Amino acid sequence: MRCLEITGPYQMRIIERDSPVPGKGEALLKVFYGGICGSDLGLYRGSMNDYATYPRTPGHEISAEIIEIGPNNEHLKKGMLVTMNPYFNCGECYSCRRGYVNCCTENQTMGLAREGGFAEYITMPTERLYDGRGLGAKSLALIEPFCISYHAVKRGNVKPGDKVLIVGAGTIGMGALITAKQIGAEVYVCNVSEKKLEIAQKLGADGVIFNDDNATFRSKVDALTDGNGFDVTIEAAGQPATMLNCIEAAAHRGRVVEVGITNKPTELIFNIVERKELEIYGSRNSMKEDFVELIDMARSGKINLEALVTGECSMEEAPAIFERLDKRVGFNLKTLIKFN
Repeated sequence: MRCLEITGPYQMRIIERDSPVPGKGEALLKVFYGGICGSDLGLYRGSMNDYATYPRTPGHEISAEIIEIGPNNEHLKKGMLVTMNPYFNCGECYSCRRGYVNCCTENQTMGLAREGGFAEYITMPTERLYDGRGLGAKSLALIEPFCISYHAVKRGNVKPGDKVLIVGAGTIGMGALITAKQIGAEVYVCNVSEKKLEIAQKLGADGVIFNDDNATFRSKVDALTDGNGFDVTIEAAGQPATMLNCIEAAAHRGRVVEVGITNKPTELIFNIVERKELEIYGSRNSMKEDFVELIDMARSGKINLEALVTGECSMEEAPAIFERLDKRVGFNLKTLIKFN
């Protein structure tokens, strides 16, 4: 079989290796689509050293068909289209013992700490597979990134009628917008790209903030909230400045959710946290219930998963696509790689 491999920063190639053989409790899967995630780009750029090693097959946003499977407790059968939970937890740490497997202290995410899914065939433990229940292969490849957004919105306890600001209009931010609107919140999106803000409005945003100047950010927030601030702010850009924006834009007794990833330091005058009595939440990965609930929402038509797809390529085209995405050539939200 063929697969993609990143051997070091800015070094991607297509290689051939033996097809995997499923072990006990595993299924053999034929991969259809894999979504290119920010962490895949981070691996390509060499900025994920805290999480990954080389060489590495990237990819964890996957849809696939079950080719071979044994008896299992998940009622999965050969021929089913599935998606998967790519976060491998240890089962023994304090987080796992309390049921918070999404933030396992020894977490190994596919495509970073362990081999990923950008290959023609992979194996997976059956307990990590979720029946697509009639969803198509493209939609199923979008379940995992949407789950990140969905989990973040749940962490912020977004309720009907809440005023929500999402800072960052990439895949995760847009997914959070769609999810929060489905709940019944009044949702605004902030970004430095006018094109992405146009897409946000098409996806249902009640308003947008074009943040070309941090000096005027507060006045724009005040204008949208009558000076009160937002009930919930969600940081989905992964930049120090955007986290500070979320804290600044939150109402007194507001809730702030951090889902973006960065290792850059943030200078925070923390009196604002005390003065506003803010609730600040981290949001990492997703839980099984997030996957199951989101699949049901997509099946019922409440969420259009494929609304975020802006491109598709073959495995042969993938190295060039990674180079383009790294250089930010053209507009992109979510690019899918077709493997079979």
